[in-house]
Amino acid sequence: MSTVTASPKAQHHVTVNRPNPVSVGTIVWLSSELMFFAGLFAMYFTIRATIPAEQWSEGVSHLNVPFAAVNTLILVASSFVCEAGVKAAERFQPVRSGSLFQVTKWGMNEWITLTFIMGSVFIALQVFEYAELVSHGLTISNNPFGSVFFLATGFHGLHVLGGLFAFLFLLGRSFSAKKFGHHEATTSIVMSYYWHFVDVVWVGLFIAIYILQ
Repeated sequence: MSTVTASPKAQHHVTVNRPNPVSVGTIVWLSSELMFFAGLFAMYFTIRATIPAEQWSEGVSHLNVPFAAVNTLILVASSFVCEAGVKAAERFQPVRSGSLFQVTKWGMNEWITLTFIMGSVFIALQVFEYAELVSHGLTISNNPFGSVFFLATGFHGLHVLGGLFAFLFLLGRSFSAKKFGHHEATTSIVMSYYWHFVDVVWVGLFIAIYILQ
């Protein structure tokens, strides 16, 4: 009695991993946001090239570069903290497994809470900087540099605020979930995309405004 042997090709099933639609949608949306900020950068450099140098220098002279550098470091560091939260979410670890002082055992909630705090500090320091600039006579209406400075950094600040509200949503979803799973982990991942994007944009703004001047 003969036996039929299946061909090697028939024994291997090809699987196709479809991209996560949430991640794809987030990346497409961030691409549109990138075009928005590209327009702000274009506006900044266009106005810088068209107004008298002394008028531009008058506005730049009010900037506190060391203060802004410290604020930049806080925001950049928050990106690494956020990524640590994503790693915890990918392990499906929502909360810490040890003491609060054992950072290596933190879960997503602890890391994301710290990211939220650092982002809030960034916003608070930016508001303080605005108040200082206004007190020195630099406003959005009395100087061309002030106009582009407040518009560019202000729109970025609104994006940071949006990220902070999203972090609150992520934490609320984590605490309310009966079982921490793929949905919560995916939310943390796409949130990290947005937060890293916001950080990169700020680094570009910091270089253009505070370093190149």
